[in-house]
Amino acid sequence: MRPDPASLQASDDTEEAVMQGKPGGLGTFGGVFTPSILTILGVIMYLRFGWVVGNAGLLGTLLIVTISTGITFLTALSIAAIATDQRVRIGGAYYMISRSLGIEIGGAVGIPLYIAQGLSVALYTVGFAESVVNAFPTLSTLSVLGLSGIQMVGLVITILVALLALGSPNIAIKAQYFILAAIVVSLVSLVAGSPVEQSDIRMWGPVDANQAAGFWEVFSVFFPAVTGIMAGVNLSGDLENPNTAIPWGTFGAVGVGYAVYMALPILLGLWADSATLIEDSLVMRDMAWWGDAILLGVWGATLSSAIGSILGAPRVLQALALDGVLPQSLKGLGEGAGEEDIPRSGTVLTLGLALGAVMTGSLNVIAPILTMFFLTTYAVLNVAAGVETFLDSPSFRPEFEVHWSLSLLGAAGCIGAMVLINWWATVVAGLCVIVIFLWLERRSLRTTWGDVRQGLWMSITRSGLLRLRENPDPKNWRPHLLVLSGAPRRRWPLIELASALTHNQSLMTVCTVLPYQAATVDEKQEAEDTIRDYLGSHGVQSLVRTTRAEDPFEGAERLVEDYGIGPLKPNTIMMGHTEEPDHHDRFCHMIQHLYEAQRNVVVLRGGDQGFGERKQIDVWWSGLTGNGGLMKILSYLLQTNVGWQDADVRLNVVAADADEAQERRNTLGPIVDQLRTGAFLNVILAEGRTFNEIVHDTSTGADIVFLGMATPDEEEDYVSYYTRLQERTEGLPPTVFVLAAEEISFREVLA
Repeated sequence: MRPDPASLQASDDTEEAVMQGKPGGLGTFGGVFTPSILTILGVIMYLRFGWVVGNAGLLGTLLIVTISTGITFLTALSIAAIATDQRVRIGGAYYMISRSLGIEIGGAVGIPLYIAQGLSVALYTVGFAESVVNAFPTLSTLSVLGLSGIQMVGLVITILVALLALGSPNIAIKAQYFILAAIVVSLVSLVAGSPVEQSDIRMWGPVDANQAAGFWEVFSVFFPAVTGIMAGVNLSGDLENPNTAIPWGTFGAVGVGYAVYMALPILLGLWADSATLIEDSLVMRDMAWWGDAILLGVWGATLSSAIGSILGAPRVLQALALDGVLPQSLKGLGEGAGEEDIPRSGTVLTLGLALGAVMTGSLNVIAPILTMFFLTTYAVLNVAAGVETFLDSPSFRPEFEVHWSLSLLGAAGCIGAMVLINWWATVVAGLCVIVIFLWLERRSLRTTWGDVRQGLWMSITRSGLLRLRENPDPKNWRPHLLVLSGAPRRRWPLIELASALTHNQSLMTVCTVLPYQAATVDEKQEAEDTIRDYLGSHGVQSLVRTTRAEDPFEGAERLVEDYGIGPLKPNTIMMGHTEEPDHHDRFCHMIQHLYEAQRNVVVLRGGDQGFGERKQIDVWWSGLTGNGGLMKILSYLLQTNVGWQDADVRLNVVAADADEAQERRNTLGPIVDQLRTGAFLNVILAEGRTFNEIVHDTSTGADIVFLGMATPDEEEDYVSYYTRLQERTEGLPPTVFVLAAEEISFREVLA
C-alpha cells in the first residue's frame, strides 16, 4: 500500500516581487557576464588548453571548441527563452527545469547538477594547486600523511574558499572585477610574448599517435571550460532583473569565450611543439612577455571559479530543499543565514564533497565526470525549452523567442556528445536520472506551480483522440470501465476487482452520484478530490467523476450517456449488486438502459469479506460468443493480474450424459487449448441435477464465480428474472454477473 501523498509546497514569493528580482541585486555585467566569463576563461584555458592543442591538432582543436560552444550556445538560447518567460529564482537551471517539466524531472536533474557544481569546486582548486606546484617545484617533494603537494594545496585552498563563502559572499563577488582585470592582463601579456621553440603542430591529431588521447577524450577534458554559463544562472536569486541579465549576460560570455578559444590555438600551435604543449601545463608562462601575469591569471581564474561554484552549488541544494525534493531529514539545507540568505549547511556539505574529489589530485579525472553531468543538465534544459515552444501554450510567451527545433538540436547534440565520449558513462548518467525521477514520483510531491507536462499530455491526447476510430477494433479491445461504486470505502471490493481487470492499461473511471439538493458544486468538487486521493493512496490508477441527481439510478444512466469524448467512452459498466427488493425494479431498468446503449454490464455480488485465497476462478461458460466470450476475457485479465497470478481458471460446461460430455471435450477442448490463456475445460455430468444445484455443488469452493445474464429482450419480466437469479446464487462465493452488449466479436478478441 502506498503512503499518503506528501503535501510539499514550494516557497515562492508573490508574482510582483519575483518578476522584479532582488532589489539592489546584481546586474547583467556583474551578476552574469563576469562570473560566467571568469569560469569560461579559467583552469582549462590556462592549464589544459595546450594539452588539447597538442593532442587534437590545430583544426581538431578548433572543431572541439566549435562543437562545445555550439552546444553551449544552443543551450544558452533555451535558457534565454525560459528566463524571459518565467520568474527565475534561486536554483538556476534546477528552477527552470522544475517549473517547466515538473518537480520530478527537475529534481532528477537538479541533484546531479548539484553534485557537478560541488565537483567543480574541486576542479578549480586542484587546478590552482597544480599551477602553484609547477611554479614552485619544491612543493612537489612535500608529502604529509601520504598526500602529494597538489593534494595538500588543494585541500587548504578548498577550505579557505568555503570559509570565504560562509563569511561574506559579497566580498568574493566584488573581487571578481579585479580577477577579470588580471585575466585580461595575462592574455595581453601572452599575445605580446614570443615562441619558445620551433613548431611541429599538425592540422589534425598529434605528432606522436602512440602517446596521444583520442578526439572525444580530449573533448571531454575541454568541455567543462564552456560550462561557465551556469555560474551566472546559479546566482539567479541574487540578480536584480534575472529575465534580462541571464540571456544577455550569458550570450556575451559565450561570444567572448568563443573568440578567445578560437584565437589561442593558433598562437599556441605556432609557438611550441606538440610534446611541450602536452607535457608542460604552464607553457603559456614561458611564452608570455611577463610570465608571472599568467600565474596571476590562472590563480585569479581558478579561485574565482571555485568561489562561484561554492556559491552556486549550495544554492541549488537550497532550492531542492525548499521545494521538498530532498528527504524531510535534510529540510534544514533550505535555511539561509543573515540578510544575504547564505545556505551555510549546504556550503559545509558541498565542502565535504569537494574535499573528497580533491583527493584524486587530477584534473583529467574530474573533468570528464563534470562533462557528463553538465551535458545531462544541458540536454534537459534544451528539452524543456523545446517542449514549451512546440506546444505553443498561451502561458509561454518569452520575450526572446527561439524555434523549438534549435532547442531539440541542442538536446540531440548533448546526448550525441555523451555517447561519443563514453557510452557506458552515458547509460550510468541516464540511469541515475531515471532512479531519482522514479523515487521522486513515488513520493507524490505536490507543488504550487504548474508545468508543461499537462500541456504535453493534452497535445498527445488530442492527437490520439483524432486518430481513434469510432468502430471498435477487436485486436486492440480492452474493457474501459465506468465503475458505479458510490463511496469507494463502502464498496472497495468492486474497486479492487475493476482495477485488477484494467492492468493499468485500459481506462477506469470511478463514479459517484450525489443527492442534488444535499450537494453544492463545491462539495461535488471536494468529493472528487477526496475520492481521487483515497484511490491514489491505495495504488489505484483511475479517473474520478461525480454528478448530482435527484435519483441515483437516473444520475447513473445520465452519467453513462454523457461521459466520454468522441470514440473514447466506457464500453463496460461495473456496479455492485443491490440487496434491496424495493430497488430491483429501478436496478433492472438501468441494466436494460445500459444494454440498449450497447454497454457491457458487470455486476458484482458479494466480496465484502474479500476474495478468499485467490486460487480458483470459476467461469460457467457458453462458448466464445456473447457472454461466454466476455467472461473468458475478463477471467483471463483477472488471472494475469499480479494479485491473482497463482489462480486457476476453470471453464465449467454441463453435459446431460457421457456421450455429450465426450462431444464437448472433443469440440471445445481444442478451442480452449488454442486460446493459450492457461484455462482448462471442466465438463460436468448433470446426473439429474438442476443447473442451480450443479453450480452450487461445483463452485462453492471457488474464490470468484462468473455467470452470464440473460439479455433484457429474452425475458419479458426482467425484474422477476433478476430476482430468481439472486435467489439461485444465494450462498455462492463472490459472483460476477456478466451481460455482453457491445457490438464486437469477442471471439476475434480471443482468437
